[in-house]
Amino acid sequence: MLLFEYSSSAQSIEDLSFGTDSTFEVMTWNIEWLPKNGQTTIDYLVEIIEALDVDLLAIQEVDNIDVFEQMIESLDAYDGYLESSYFAGLAYIYKPGTIQINDIYEIYTTSPYWSPFPRSPMVMDIDFMNERFIIINNHFKCCGNGILNSSNPDDEETRRYTASNLLKDYIDINFPNEKTIVLGDLNDILSDDTENNVFQMFLDDSENYLFADYEIAHGNESNWSYPSWPSHIDHILITNELFDLFESWGSVIQ
Repeated sequence: MLLFEYSSSAQSIEDLSFGTDSTFEVMTWNIEWLPKNGQTTIDYLVEIIEALDVDLLAIQEVDNIDVFEQMIESLDAYDGYLESSYFAGLAYIYKPGTIQINDIYEIYTTSPYWSPFPRSPMVMDIDFMNERFIIINNHFKCCGNGILNSSNPDDEETRRYTASNLLKDYIDINFPNEKTIVLGDLNDILSDDTENNVFQMFLDDSENYLFADYEIAHGNESNWSYPSWPSHIDHILITNELFDLFESWGSVIQ
């Protein structure tokens, strides 16, 4: 199993090949207001995605459905899925030759959840090599001052903390025994102290959850998902059904 967060650091196209026939490659990528620079953006995305050769990409910030569909048509081995009623929508790009789609749907779509989830999480239920996986793509609320103010429901950190709690509840109830991957632009860091960490409920439940990028988050900023800021706010979280697979020889997080 190979897990990736796309980094904005300088890389050549030739250095981007990760996919293999025997591994399940999952990637999260905020592509920043597609198409930020029109056709130039589309051309680069097609080139990068085909060079990466990964099985599944969870995408954030698709701002134009027609452009997204145009990009998918330009990709030889990929299909795409985009269904979001919100700005800067969530999407998936995947290889239909290796992935069987069982279902795709949004959760927490009603008005009581609009504050924690400005973009409703998108669940993808798939089979890969006869194994079921649940993928949950997210784009949490941005910004804030780094302080979790639980007395203020409009506080950005509080909104992300609430979103994390809701996601954990959803997984615990609906997928207690499934191989589940939560990923996306979660707009906060893993290394905050306990009282201000919006992901503390996952970190505390280490028997059931693991941030696959935890070592990256606590490592050199040149490896972070946004090293030019610098920040590391894009994450990949896995459930315990995937621990052995992730820790096995040949598994990589980048």
